[in-house]
Amino acid sequence: MFLKDRAAAITGSTSGIGLAYARALAKEGAHLVINGILPADEAEKLRSELANEFGVKVLFSAADMTKPEEIAGFIAQAEAEFGAVDILVNNAGIQHVAPVDEFPLAKWDQIIAINLSSAFHTTRAALPKMKAKGWGRIINTASAHAFVASPFKSAYVAAKHGIAGFTKTVALEVATKGITVNAIAPGYVWTPLVEKQIPDTMKARGLTKEQVINDVLLTAQPTKEFVTVEQVAALAVFLCTDAAKSITGTTLPMDGGWTAA
Repeated sequence: MFLKDRAAAITGSTSGIGLAYARALAKEGAHLVINGILPADEAEKLRSELANEFGVKVLFSAADMTKPEEIAGFIAQAEAEFGAVDILVNNAGIQHVAPVDEFPLAKWDQIIAINLSSAFHTTRAALPKMKAKGWGRIINTASAHAFVASPFKSAYVAAKHGIAGFTKTVALEVATKGITVNAIAPGYVWTPLVEKQIPDTMKARGLTKEQVINDVLLTAQPTKEFVTVEQVAALAVFLCTDAAKSITGTTLPMDGGWTAA
């Protein structure tokens, strides 16, 4: 329980990778502020389940990651309860698959706001208290698409490349403050986000579901296996350890060899 009495704020943490982050950090003793879009009763059920299972304090925030004022409120809520955000995990993300010349303008703006700009807003708000404590961990969920591209995913690829650059910049700015800033770049992880993009990819490429999984998604991963959410979360936990304090400013691939080629 090396994170006992630390506080972790995790965007997009009601399912998939984000929920795995929450569970893994809570297992090590961290209090949580989770975030996502859920009906109030489901949000309370998830909050109480995590609190009871791990014996930590858990808050829920419904902050909209497209609205800077709500993002500031998400960090303020955490600081009001715990004094500071010790571990900030920027995980909120959405996807849309379409050719550039058919890409909906509103969807482009939404993806850039949630997948990239929200990380700026959370980091900007959380850093002062982290600096004051002289300790912090910022972990951004990137993607193999922070290194390479795929057709029909222009907004997502642009945002994830941006996350990699943002990670480097913030790491350099706080390098002497006891704060590390890193990104994790998974390949295809079996999550609701991946599952939901399959029909769009089927339509865009004229393929069956099985063809999308085997010939589009996993064709890029030499292991021919999906990355698991537990594996991603375990790397995030390691980045919070003292053993990882010299790892900063990097985007770490966890992609089954995708970006090795």
